[in-house]
Order: sequence, then structure tokens, then C-alpha cells
Amino acid sequence: MLKLIQYLKGYVIIKVWGFSPERFMNLCSNHQLFLWDIANFGEYYTMCISIKDFYKLKTITRKTGTRVVIQKRCGLPFFVPKLKKRKVFVLGLLGSIVFWIWMSGYIWAIELQGNYYVTNDELMAFVAEMNIEVGSKTSKVDIEALEKSLRSEYDIITWTSARIDGTRLVIQIKENELTETQPTEPTLQEGAGYDLVAEKDGTVVSIITRSGVPLVTEGSEVMAGDILVQGGVPLYNDDTTIRNYQYCVADADIYIRTRYQGTETLPVWYDEKQYSGEEKQSPFIELFGKRFAIKLYRQPYETYDTTLDMHQLRLLENFYLPISYGTERVREYTLVTQQYTKEEAKAIFTERTVKIIETLMEKGVQIIQKNVTMKKDSFNWYLDINFDIIEKAGKITPTTLTIAGEADPATGAPASQDPTAQAPPAQDPITD
Repeated sequence: MLKLIQYLKGYVIIKVWGFSPERFMNLCSNHQLFLWDIANFGEYYTMCISIKDFYKLKTITRKTGTRVVIQKRCGLPFFVPKLKKRKVFVLGLLGSIVFWIWMSGYIWAIELQGNYYVTNDELMAFVAEMNIEVGSKTSKVDIEALEKSLRSEYDIITWTSARIDGTRLVIQIKENELTETQPTEPTLQEGAGYDLVAEKDGTVVSIITRSGVPLVTEGSEVMAGDILVQGGVPLYNDDTTIRNYQYCVADADIYIRTRYQGTETLPVWYDEKQYSGEEKQSPFIELFGKRFAIKLYRQPYETYDTTLDMHQLRLLENFYLPISYGTERVREYTLVTQQYTKEEAKAIFTERTVKIIETLMEKGVQIIQKNVTMKKDSFNWYLDINFDIIEKAGKITPTTLTIAGEADPATGAPASQDPTAQAPPAQDPITD
């Protein structure tokens, strides 16, 4: 900040020599004349002083027998007069500043990161449907809406993050190979009861209950739909009949040993591109999304690939410009039908299996035993996956616990349960 003030006010670098330069500096200090960047060169000193203080040195130099000359003039007061002689340069500089400020208000590059199963073209098309594309105003880009739309449109996308860096929109996503539809938890109503229900068949490995009445213990065999923790604590009469329920939201950490099963498919036959080595190239330049190519040939091939080697101009790391250049390559190829060998199919399936295992582990699933079997028919290779796993269980579901004459805690409908119902054997009675 001090250097900025010194630059705005202007200062000079002076050379001091003579009878007593040291006394010269002491007198400057006594007269509140600020000196900085003092350097000793033996026979003389150099130092910086403000323009205002420089004009006060005459008396001090006479007293000390020193001489002072200006080596360099620095600061805005010396720079502005030079600009008056270069009006075209000043106008160009101001115009450039205005132009770059205007350019920074738009997106000139979109970068996708983390996508594997969803292609760049598909994602770019979806982003364009959101009215976000190269040339869009940054002020009109709703980052939060874009992230939510990506997650809702693609079940395989579990996490998204979008940000604007300079003139670049960066979209990061994380994909989940296991695209099972997750059930939507009900909206919890105050005072209502909710059970924890098993979603899969399995064996309870451990259970820690925080609220509700556990109906299973460690080692219990459960089936999908069984109630694990009851969302209502029964209150009993003296004759052990249920008088009422104290409803709550069942809450527990329950882990069950269950099985994950899946099948991966790979076609036996596939078309492979074999390139002939013939290709044509043409340079191009792209301005504001419009490409201008210089083609000196007609399309000479029946089947071909077109690839672009494109480079976008940028000033800084994240300040991209709407100007690109590069080369368009057209390569000839023929389609040849090939067959996956057992080793090739195994390598592809191994990669997919590793991805599934990583996804399960990210969800906190513990894999106890792995069993995979590969087989083949006339059309496809198949990989049957069977994992013994331990995972957290329990889905919140409105309870149906009621007593005769009491309204259903979730729906409000009259109940028809037998009022003489006895207590669950796993629960100690609570008497009033």
C-alpha cells in the first residue's frame, strides 16, 4: 500500500556524495524528510525521496557540503506527461481494458471433468438445453439449477459441482455404476410413528437402537419388508393388554449380511475400424463459435473419421478467448468384424468389476466374499457377479401400529387392531 501511494505521488532516485553524506541523511531525518531504499556504494549513496521533499534539500546540502543529482524519475506524475504525446496508445489501452472487461462477462470455454459413462457430447447437449453454452453471459448462469438438473436427469450421476473460473465454466461430476433407484423417504410428520423396514433378505450382523422398539436381534434372519425397529413404544394396562402407543421415528444402526447380484454383458462380435493410412488435413480458425476452414480438396473417402486438433487462445490460466485455431484431419478406414477373445473379455469384465467394488466401498459396504462366473453364448459374453456383503439396512416407513378406536398415526383412518393384543416377546412391558 505504501509503495502504491509513493508511486501515485511520484518520487526520484537521487545520488548523494561529498563531505558528509551520513550527516546529510541525519539532517533529513531531523527535518522529517523520508528517505528509503538507501544503498552505500563507497564513494556515494543512492536513495529514494518524494518530489515534495526533494525541493527541501537545498539548505541541507549547503550545511553538509554534499552534492545531490537525480538518477531516475519514477511515479505517475512523470508518466502522465509522456502519455500526452501518445494519444493513440492511450486510446488503444483504454479500449483494450474496456474490451477485456466486457469479454470477462461471458463464458468462452466449458470444461467437463469426471464423466466416464456419460459422453461429453451428451452432457454438452444437455447443458445447451439449459441455455448455457459458449457465449452465454456469466450473470445468467444458474449454477445451483445446473447441478440439480444434471443429478435429476442422469441417475448414474451422484455428485456434481459447477463453478465459473474467469471465462471458463468447469463442471465436475461423479458417476455411480450402481444405478438402482433409491426409494424416496416419506416426509416426517410431527407426532407420527415410523418404522425401520428391511429392504433386502439377509442376516442381522449388529444392531444399535437409539429410538423405537427393536424386533430383531443379532443373528436374526430377515426378509425384505420385515420390520426391524418398531416406531411405537407400547404402553400396557395392568392386565398386559396394550393401552396406547408412544409414537416415534425409529432410529438405529443395523447391519445385515446379504448378497449383491448382478450381470454384465459384452457382445461377442464387434466392428473395428482399420485405418488405411490415407488422410487429408486442412487448417481452420474459429471465431465466436463460427469455424472457417481452408479446404483444398473434396471429400475423397467413402468411410472416414474427422478429428480436430484445436487450441483455444487464453491470456491467463482461466481467461479464455472466443478464438481457436487448429487442424482438421480426415482419415479413411474400413469396418472389420472382430470377435472378443476370452482374455479380452476377461480384461473388460475385470475393469467393470473393479468399478463396482469401488462404488460399493464408497457407500460403506463391506465385501465378505466375491464370486464371479464368466460364460458365453453365440451372441454375448456374460459375467455373473455374486458378492456376500455387509451393508447398513433400514428404510423409514410410516408405522401401522394402532389400537382399537385410535386413528392410524400416518393416514388418520380408524384402526381395527385387537385391543387384547399382547406385548411383543422381545420387549419388556412398560406399565403406567
